[in-house]
Amino acid sequence: MTDLIAKAAIDRRIAEIIGPVIEDMGFELVRVRLMSGKEQTLQVMAQKPDGSIEVDECADISTAISAVLDVEDPIVEAYTLEVSSPGIDRPLTRLKDFDLWAGYEAKLETTELVDGRRRFKGALAGTENDEVLITIEEQGEDLTLGLKFDWLSDAKLVLTDELIRDVLKKRKDAGQIDEAQYDEVETIIDGDEE
Repeated sequence: MTDLIAKAAIDRRIAEIIGPVIEDMGFELVRVRLMSGKEQTLQVMAQKPDGSIEVDECADISTAISAVLDVEDPIVEAYTLEVSSPGIDRPLTRLKDFDLWAGYEAKLETTELVDGRRRFKGALAGTENDEVLITIEEQGEDLTLGLKFDWLSDAKLVLTDELIRDVLKKRKDAGQIDEAQYDEVETIIDGDEE
């Protein structure tokens, strides 16, 4: 279990408890975060292996993991459970995500200083062994850096028109979008937006 899926110790404990339940249901655990504030919120992101998830499937996951969390009781205080998809500008939490989303713009943060910095924004260029490759612009030149996956503290896609268009097109091609319900999707996908 990488730190990007579950950063804090409590997140990792919760991931150990709910991960098998989610996987048994045919989904992948993308991220777990117990966020504090006025009220604690347990945020769980999941998806099918093809990257999709429906609202009713989120509800099914919520019901299943609620039962397990009630028994295991890893969270001391009251909390709200929120199960969702990773979204279009999704967090990148597994090494395979960086290959899957190669070519798209992302923001990465590291725990270690790399060339005097911890934040990087650029086009993902896949992976090489245990390194994530990102192409950044440095003094007008494109430079591809290899960052150790274990050094990453945060990574997510940047919401761009290209990303939105490509994700919607993939969903349309997979039959996941009902065009009668979303007439504007065709316009966005075809690039004819007015």
